[in-house]
Amino acid sequence: MSTNPFNLENKTAIITGAASGIGAATAELFASVGATVHASDINLEACQERHAGNDNIIVHHCDVSDKQSVDSHIAAVLASGTVDILFNNAGAGMVGRIEQTSEEDFDRLYNINVKGVFHMTSALMPHFLEKKAGNIVNMASICGVIGVPDRFAYCMSKFAIVGMTKAMAMDHAQDNIRVNCICPGRIATPFMLARINEYPDPDAIRADMDASQPMGRMGEPEEVASVALYLASDASGFVTGACESVDGGWFAG
Repeated sequence: MSTNPFNLENKTAIITGAASGIGAATAELFASVGATVHASDINLEACQERHAGNDNIIVHHCDVSDKQSVDSHIAAVLASGTVDILFNNAGAGMVGRIEQTSEEDFDRLYNINVKGVFHMTSALMPHFLEKKAGNIVNMASICGVIGVPDRFAYCMSKFAIVGMTKAMAMDHAQDNIRVNCICPGRIATPFMLARINEYPDPDAIRADMDASQPMGRMGEPEEVASVALYLASDASGFVTGACESVDGGWFAG
């Protein structure tokens, strides 16, 4: 038996939004330390391409905003065995203040970021309660603990995730089900870098984003994945209801 508390051998994890960025990096890290990973994404082809050849990663399609899609995904995974870890990582972003936010924009972020966590967790919670064990990690954001300019709807959705995390942690602390969240700052994901390149002066935008964090740079997806591993592993056995910052010191200031 391994004495490494970060070992995930004989553990099964579900990771949403796993086609790229933080989700893909986390799926690969979990698989590298022994977990069987069910990696899902709304873009099935991209998820298949990213994880092709990794025998420890099983790829699925899932639209977390669609309850029927989620229920089908969870049923398919449970048909192959038990689940130990759920990483609710899938999400969407938006730049804009309230006056630039349409009702459609608001609903889109709410349906993906908030209801996505609700759909996935409520579908899997009966399984965790039956086996009297479970570990849930939710992807929040620095925008879930402080207000950030021009991120009205995004802040709304990420504050909701922090609240759900804390509520579930309290509700299930005696059920051997731990619930935590991660609050990253700006992370250099493919999505983020693509958005930066849409600006007339990408170098200036990148410099501004780097400077927004006291360490003077954006984080890397692998650095967030390492925190996800900590929360998903026995190394954090006495941790529940936590919001782990991965933000280069942004929240501390």
